[in-house]
Amino acid sequence: MSALRARRLRAVALLTGALVLGAGTATSAAPDPSVVAKAAHGRGTGGEWVGTWASAPTAVPAGGVTVLQDRTVRQVVHASIGGDSLQVRFTNEFGETPLLIGEAHVGLRAGASGTDVQPGTDRRITFGGSTSTTVPAGSPLLSDPVQLSLPDGGDLVVSIHLPRSTPVTTVHAFPYQDGVVAAGNVTGAASVTPTATLGQWVFLSGVSVLSPERERASAIVALGDSITDGAETTRGANRRWPDLLAERLREARGFPDRGVLNEGVSGNRLLHDPNPPAGSPAEGYAAFFGESALRRFDRDVAAQPGVEHLVVLLGVNDLGHPGTSAPESEAVTAQQIIDAHRQLIARAHQLGITAIGGTVLPFGGDTLGFSSEEAEAARQQVNHWIRTSGEYDAVVDFDAALRDPRDHRRLNPRYDSGDHLHPDDAGMRAMAEAVPLRLFR
Repeated sequence: MSALRARRLRAVALLTGALVLGAGTATSAAPDPSVVAKAAHGRGTGGEWVGTWASAPTAVPAGGVTVLQDRTVRQVVHASIGGDSLQVRFTNEFGETPLLIGEAHVGLRAGASGTDVQPGTDRRITFGGSTSTTVPAGSPLLSDPVQLSLPDGGDLVVSIHLPRSTPVTTVHAFPYQDGVVAAGNVTGAASVTPTATLGQWVFLSGVSVLSPERERASAIVALGDSITDGAETTRGANRRWPDLLAERLREARGFPDRGVLNEGVSGNRLLHDPNPPAGSPAEGYAAFFGESALRRFDRDVAAQPGVEHLVVLLGVNDLGHPGTSAPESEAVTAQQIIDAHRQLIARAHQLGITAIGGTVLPFGGDTLGFSSEEAEAARQQVNHWIRTSGEYDAVVDFDAALRDPRDHRRLNPRYDSGDHLHPDDAGMRAMAEAVPLRLFR
């Protein structure tokens, strides 16, 4: 079996773990062999399914769970590449009870802001032919294919009706994109009257596209932390560096179609799950940091449709969290961070995925309390290994692109959002431009 086929079979095992059967209820019963045969080859009725948008789900801190009942949640996502059909991945992966979706719709956004749907583009989403479904606790669920012409770089509006009392337990906390909550089932409405602004993506983790004309299409996964997630960028403007990389790829003449999937999670670490010290303020937010990259790799990388390239930018929180948002006992060495990167490389290569390493950005003098002489020495050691070991298939030197030329321990002031750790919009543009497009041919 080829590595590519093995990767796709692995994706099938993860993505079709819950199939929709019968009266709109998800179950783990044996799937239709013809469905599996098509999915194993990454194919539907023509062409290959490729991820166009993704977001890593996380749990919610204890005591911070919102409950919605008879509400429509309307969310906006920014596609990297388009297609003739799409599938939506819903998620209840951190829920302890089944998630009932009463109805769901998807359409193209009208204009560059807001949550209105373009006339004529609204589509009802079905699940095994049913307009409603139940997602088991701890599970994702894929919709049926939806026939909708999605342009490259287009914005989708996804609306979910939650008919019964529903704890919002599976979220992406920092999307830098607002949605809305509206009363009742208004999933099919062109415009809704908000009862609240939604500052998270909830129960939603992916969109893939299919087009018979895109035989060379594939996906790039950006696996990272808040810097990849888009922290401190302009809200609603899609200025995260993966979005800007996708823009560059779309504008490159004669370049193959490449979806770019942002699997950044603010606060994420390579080696540890969230573990806030008892009684610390971090108890109120650390759950949003997500499972460690080593733990979430299968879901956020291996299971992504059409993935052929991986860009890793991780390590800063492993150096900075112990003693701030995590116990000091979780302090790690540069060698432990390097060994975690080696594991990501090995797992990517086993699946036939090209692994690209990103150097860790400087954070000297940061306002979060990360910087120290020991952390800087470890960062330099990790970056030296990324640059010179040859273990990654290629390197993107984000550090060299964004460091202060007068003090390499610090971010260049022209790219500093103000906390001396996260780049601003201009810094995100510099990061995207530091990525050689030739890596993805």
